[in-house]
Amino acid sequence: MEGVLDHPMRELLCDLGGFDHCVSEFIRVSNQLLPRRVFHRLCPELRQGGQTLNGTPVIVQLLGGNPEMLAANATRACELGAPGIDLNFGCPAKTVNRHDGGASLLRSPQRLFDIVSAVRGAVPSDTPVTAKMRLGFEDKTLALENASAIESGGAANITVHARTKVEGYAPPAHWQWIDKIQQQVSIPIIANGEIWNVDDYQRCQQESRCQDIMVGRGAIRTPDIGLQIKALNQELHHTPLTWGEICQLVLGFYHRIKHIPPRFACSRLKQWLGLLSHGYEPGKALFTRIKRLKDVDLIVEQINMDISDYSLS
Repeated sequence: MEGVLDHPMRELLCDLGGFDHCVSEFIRVSNQLLPRRVFHRLCPELRQGGQTLNGTPVIVQLLGGNPEMLAANATRACELGAPGIDLNFGCPAKTVNRHDGGASLLRSPQRLFDIVSAVRGAVPSDTPVTAKMRLGFEDKTLALENASAIESGGAANITVHARTKVEGYAPPAHWQWIDKIQQQVSIPIIANGEIWNVDDYQRCQQESRCQDIMVGRGAIRTPDIGLQIKALNQELHHTPLTWGEICQLVLGFYHRIKHIPPRFACSRLKQWLGLLSHGYEPGKALFTRIKRLKDVDLIVEQINMDISDYSLS
């Protein structure tokens, strides 16, 4: 999730807890071996053993269409300490797809095989190579063949986003298709798509028959969703975060990014508060108050007002 689940957000969410591992923003690979500074910029966790400060492993995700260059860059990532390599065959962004990356590769199972096998052959045998895919590009006719190609290439598991590229992020997610894929291959399948809360998690498990679930935008909209799911699975009690506690998290996030130019800090805060406004009723009012503000200090002032108001309730 480029520009959303970046390093500061990964650190914050993993520190909150509930996640087994996370994946970096994609590192775009074209026709060159990227310098080490690019890996360190997009995945600073490589400087701390390939994990967040609380010890959550961070898998390095690569995106591109050139098998040899992806293999070379995967090797470099491993040399820098990546605990695993994930290959992005799911990004639906038009710019990415126009430049031979992401979901555009789902039109050719052979290309998926070539990329996975090249990367698998290049990195150490004890480094897992995984992939993320969608159900297809325009339709789902190649879904099973694509998954088989990825498996044949040597992937350890596949995360399947339950929509095609054309379907984008529009509901619903077709979780039943993930079950079809799971019946086709022998490697573990991880379900993804339209999981916003514990109820969605349970329904996704039932329809996809997957034990493991990857949460993307849902972790931004409900930051403690990992803790909620973990409590459910372990039959423990977890009280969901209040809006006041969520605002404390947002303020903590701001302190992690306040070194960047103020206009970018404004954009990041608005981005997150906009997503939170879909999951928390008080978030709608806060987002309405801040969405046109251009002064980051004024946005922080509004966040602090909600912390004060909702911490007393």
